[in-house]
Amino acid sequence: MNTRRQTHPLRDAHTDRAAAKVVPDTPQTRASAYRLAFTDDDFMCRDELRPVRLQLELLKPEMLLDQHGITSTIVLFGGARIPRPAEKDKARTKTLADLSHFYGEAREFSRLMTIKSQESMGRENVIVTGGGPGVMEAGNHGAMDAGGHSIGLNIVLPHEQAPNEYVTPELCFNFHYFAIRKMHFLMRARAICVFPGGFGTMDELFEALTLIQTGRMQRVPVLLFGQSFWESILNWDALADAGTISEEDLDLFRFVESAADAMHLIENWDTAPARDKIPGRT
Repeated sequence: MNTRRQTHPLRDAHTDRAAAKVVPDTPQTRASAYRLAFTDDDFMCRDELRPVRLQLELLKPEMLLDQHGITSTIVLFGGARIPRPAEKDKARTKTLADLSHFYGEAREFSRLMTIKSQESMGRENVIVTGGGPGVMEAGNHGAMDAGGHSIGLNIVLPHEQAPNEYVTPELCFNFHYFAIRKMHFLMRARAICVFPGGFGTMDELFEALTLIQTGRMQRVPVLLFGQSFWESILNWDALADAGTISEEDLDLFRFVESAADAMHLIENWDTAPARDKIPGRT
């Protein structure tokens, strides 16, 4: 048997990138046209290269998560403005101050789930958040409390922002495209936990519910923390009464109040296949 290492006949990109830096300094080599395409930031940011950038944002996190052996995740969505309980007196509104206890529930849920994840050596049921403050910080914090790792999927925003300090550095990603970021939230999701939040949280919740409702995604637990909050801002029954959703669609999610409630539901969840039809549609 031939045990010699197989080598690729073409030079790799690292070698050529290094070689391209060691060239004579001439008007030709200084011209932007001479730069290797994949090292030319101005070229890569052109509108015509958007499909390439979309592909790269899909590939990079996917390849690195595969490299770390992560096969499934537990998604945490929730408001960036929800304060830590110790800082609730600084909250902008009384409601935000009252919601601060969900920081503690998110942290405890992540701690418990990460302990469960460690049964698979941190390959399954890995906590993933948006990587920012509030509920997201609590999720990553809880994973660190348990001595495990967690994922942060950050997004570039016009205002200054940075990942929270509890995201595992080698699993901390940054995105330009919201659409690709959403895909990474759901591609490995085994459960989706949604805490009180604003537009971003609503967007993420309804994206997930729509995919499950239309059969584009396998049914997983969708758990809404804080029934009184959700029912105060969304009249779910009115949607069913109006016929814009079906009665069966109200069964796509559950309300929970605590980390223990959420753990119990996830651990006792009966896996269901994706829908093959949409109730209420002819």
